[in-house]
Amino acid sequence: MTPTVTDLGALTDEPHARPFPGEEPKTVRLSLDAGESVPAHRHPDRVVVCHVYEGELDVTLGDDTVTVSTGEVARFDGAQDISPRAAEESEALLVLAEK
Repeated sequence: MTPTVTDLGALTDEPHARPFPGEEPKTVRLSLDAGESVPAHRHPDRVVVCHVYEGELDVTLGDDTVTVSTGEVARFDGAQDISPRAAEESEALLVLAEK
C-alpha cells in the first residue's frame, strides 16, 4: 500500500469530510460550530476513535455523555446511539474501524 497524505485544513465539506473516500478504515473530519450537534445515529460493526484537535465535544453515547477536549482521544463502540455536540467551535478526526 502506498502512503497517502491529506491536508485536513483543505477539506471543505461540512460538517463531515472524508480525507480518504472509499478507503478502510473509514476516516471522517468532523467540523461543528459552537452549539451545533449531529443527530443520534449508529455505526454498527464499527469501533469509533475520536481525536479532537480543536475545541471540545460533548459526545452522548447511549445514556452517557463524555467530554472530549483538544488533544484528547476517545474510543467507543459504534453500535450505540452516538450524538456529538460542540461546546465551542470544534474539529475532530474520526476513525471508524471494522470490529
